[in-house]
Amino acid sequence: MSEREGDRHLGMDRPIGRRDFLNGMSVAIGASLVPPGSFWSEVLAVEDKPFAPEKAPGYYPPAKTGMRGSHDGSWEVAHSMRDGKQWADSVDDREAYDLIIVGGGISGLSAAYFYRQQAGPNAKILILDNHDDFGGHAKRNEFHSGGRLIIGYGGTQTITCPNLYSPQAKQLLKDLDVDVKKFEKYYDEEFYSTREMTQGIFFDKETFGEDKLVAGAYATPWREFLVKTPLSPPVQKDLVRLYTEKVDYLAGMTPQEKKDYLARTSYQDYLLKNVKLAPDAIPFLFTSMYGLYGVGIDAIPAGDMAGLGYLPGFAGLDIADKDGPGMGLEVTRQDHEPYIYHFPDGIGSVPRLLVRAMVPGVASGHTMEDVVLAKFDYSKLDDEKSPVRVRLNSTVVHAVNDNTGAGGVSVTYVRGGEARRVSGSACILACWNMVIPYVCPEMPDTQREALAYNVKVPLAYSNVQIRNWKSFEKLRVHGVHCPGSFFSAVDMDFPVSIDGYQFTQKSDESCVLHLQYVPVGPGKTAREKQRTGRMILLSTNFETFERNIRSQLSRILGAGGFDAANDIQAITVNRWPHGYAYEYNSLFDPVWAPGQAPNEIGRKPFGKIHIANSDAGAFAYTNEAIDQGYRAVQEIVGAKG
Repeated sequence: MSEREGDRHLGMDRPIGRRDFLNGMSVAIGASLVPPGSFWSEVLAVEDKPFAPEKAPGYYPPAKTGMRGSHDGSWEVAHSMRDGKQWADSVDDREAYDLIIVGGGISGLSAAYFYRQQAGPNAKILILDNHDDFGGHAKRNEFHSGGRLIIGYGGTQTITCPNLYSPQAKQLLKDLDVDVKKFEKYYDEEFYSTREMTQGIFFDKETFGEDKLVAGAYATPWREFLVKTPLSPPVQKDLVRLYTEKVDYLAGMTPQEKKDYLARTSYQDYLLKNVKLAPDAIPFLFTSMYGLYGVGIDAIPAGDMAGLGYLPGFAGLDIADKDGPGMGLEVTRQDHEPYIYHFPDGIGSVPRLLVRAMVPGVASGHTMEDVVLAKFDYSKLDDEKSPVRVRLNSTVVHAVNDNTGAGGVSVTYVRGGEARRVSGSACILACWNMVIPYVCPEMPDTQREALAYNVKVPLAYSNVQIRNWKSFEKLRVHGVHCPGSFFSAVDMDFPVSIDGYQFTQKSDESCVLHLQYVPVGPGKTAREKQRTGRMILLSTNFETFERNIRSQLSRILGAGGFDAANDIQAITVNRWPHGYAYEYNSLFDPVWAPGQAPNEIGRKPFGKIHIANSDAGAFAYTNEAIDQGYRAVQEIVGAKG
């Protein structure tokens, strides 16, 4: 079959989403090829009216398909700033605020909420964001099937370990009427098990010699499961040993020596050197932590795996502390809470709750339940009558302390191709650490270098609407790990039904699949791999994503009757070149003295400019974003006091 015939067989000739020049653009070549804001200016400018796409009837980003996340139109100005472009001819908006926040993600929105609590409901706050929607990585995707709404998550997935949240973060959720205990009712934990649907593993021909889906992973004894796979008998035997035997592979070391060794040894090296695992078994495990770490097991400390308990090989080491978590290593990711605190849009409902609480008239309702189906009026976000204004499609290019007069902050942003300027008594940069040195070039070199140390983890979350999920039901799987494929994971969504929204109940109904792609590039360190991985992601166009989606789903589900040409109804690719916050890695990063870690140096106040984001805490979780927003507000309030 020729390539063209193969494309037709997959349905690449069918109209879907926005397979156009925008979604097919390669941005790694250089941002200078696209004039900043040119596309949006040409498409959305109406006569001589100011650029304000949010005011247009029908403006509703969650319903857009095609390339989303860091979508085209959101990154060009920032790349031009990186490349040295200046905006000296900015227009003064003649707007003054008590607080200007750069970044409308959870950290920025939380900071606005905390500031209002302390400064009062009449405090004037402007939130600027470069994307066409608020929420940052907590992204909501919507699809329709007939008259039925289907909601998916395009970024931050779940409220992880809420019992570990700080008092301030817990109170914020309480203020927003988020009661995580309710998810015990809303999340159907038996939905898949009652249908005898399990996790599967897909072995691709290119890596393992043949295409084969094997159901029952983690639910079937390993010996029984592995014998069904295309892995060779010696590899099967070695993996059975790894998963089932309790052996001290570091015999002769004290518990502390074991911990120190595991902290400076990659999990791959530990398996090869200490467990003596056959090298041919490594591909089976290599991508296991892509979704959590953004790198393979060659760049993950074995100590992390011992502490988290996600991967095998540590049961016989006897290094658990009597009162400590996991294996006695400093683990802060989990406390054995169920992984069920998930809205239909992941955590997308949290920023919706925050915006609704602060912006009058943007949406009706007042509960965690009614926000799921609440209609948001984006034309209300930037209303001059509202004390809190959210201005989208606005990329900040300069924030500078004004040392004259009252000594506030001047912020320049580009919107619709035009540079504009606003002033504030204070500013919180709730954007990515790595962009701040360009926004604030006047900062001391030591602080700018510390901010640049962070290299965020690139990844892409694709949501694919399919006509029905009969193939999953027939093959007895609801999620598939794909250790050698383009997408490392393919999953049906979490079975969550809230208020009037219901998760799919019958296999002949349309549903949304979640596919995870993590681009890991070459490099010696995790940061190098993530930096080169980002370039890979930025140069991967929508057509490539679509072709891989159609091909991989066909290979996995074809035996269950799946037909990519007819069964795929819509595709949304949420591209995050700057995804997870960087978390320090004991293989590559030193142990800094208290207060001297790059994130601690980087987040220090610079005049009236403060910093809040998960990068500032070096921890890629929602609670850290909230906590850093709270910290930045306390700096401002404390300085005023």
